[in-house]
Amino acid sequence: MSEESDLEKTEPASPRRLEKAREEGQVVRSRELGTFVMLMTGVIGLWVMGGTLGRRLDAVMHKSLAFEPATAFDTNRMLSQFGIAIWDSLLAFMPLLLMFGVAALVAPLALGGWLFASKSFMPDFSRLSPLQGLGRMFSSHSLVELGKAIAKSLLVGGVGAWMVWRKLPEAVALMNAPVQEALLHLMELVLYVCGVVSGSLLLVVALDVPWQLWTFYKKLRMTKEEVKQELKETDGDPHIKARIRQQQRAMARRRMMTEVPKADVVVTNPTHFAVALRYEEGRMGAPRVVAKGTEEVAARIRALAAEHRVPILSAPPLARALHRHVELGHEIPAGLYTAVAEVLAWVYQLKHWHYSNGPQPSGPTELVVPDELAVPEARA
Repeated sequence: MSEESDLEKTEPASPRRLEKAREEGQVVRSRELGTFVMLMTGVIGLWVMGGTLGRRLDAVMHKSLAFEPATAFDTNRMLSQFGIAIWDSLLAFMPLLLMFGVAALVAPLALGGWLFASKSFMPDFSRLSPLQGLGRMFSSHSLVELGKAIAKSLLVGGVGAWMVWRKLPEAVALMNAPVQEALLHLMELVLYVCGVVSGSLLLVVALDVPWQLWTFYKKLRMTKEEVKQELKETDGDPHIKARIRQQQRAMARRRMMTEVPKADVVVTNPTHFAVALRYEEGRMGAPRVVAKGTEEVAARIRALAAEHRVPILSAPPLARALHRHVELGHEIPAGLYTAVAEVLAWVYQLKHWHYSNGPQPSGPTELVVPDELAVPEARA
């Protein structure tokens, strides 16, 4: 049962899955939204610029239909006049065409944004399969698109018939008006009807956009196994990462152990902790921790120190404070200067004793650790 549930696509698409789909040209698109924007742009453009467009086209018509004997018998002048008429017509329509161009560029921003995916141009021969074509024809998506097309036709046809029925008496009354006035009023009626019919498509858009969003994200859903696999690919296999961390710790420990023979002294707990200190006058502002560890690592530090004759001092409070508050490679805090100074003084006395015949100096026994740096043995 758990294996079956893992195969179900119940998890939402991850950001990486969405980005990959976008690279392949898969984004949310609503043809109904694009159609609505283009139709309303045309209606608004004609409503705003219709007067100017009509006057400019009227001037083109008058100029083109004016009879000039010289033009009628000269083919070159006739073609030139025809080219001028076409150019003037294009200039008249240019503002409207620019509005359509802007609308065509802006409409995709409402959902998926602009997208140029080279993978969309690659041939997909699976689309040539008759079986897959039949599957697409009778799929749930095709049935929804068919129902949407029927509903849209009924809506547009119903609104259009209602508007024509409502404005029919007004249009019939134009038969008694002067021709120029009747044509102008008729164009206003046509634009009004087209605007209402196009506006009715807003209902289709309001239903289609949520549907397209839902189907898009549903198609990109992932199974739990896919989510786990993606996490492994993104963050790496946890077992491999743990192995890498283990190797990194081992390498850092080996590097740390190479510093123990160079240390001036090793402060111990005496068995649980070991901290190696080094100080070079003129090169360091304060003594520095070059190695530290607990249990087995501490034992290895003590063994290396003994092997290379590095002094070892048992000072539990100081060892715990150094281990807790000083990172590897960092200098000791000011609060431990006095205690460490006593330890280094003892080290220097030991070095001097090796070259003399006097009594062996004893290590400091009452090292003071400030309360704010003290670490209780239970916490250590």
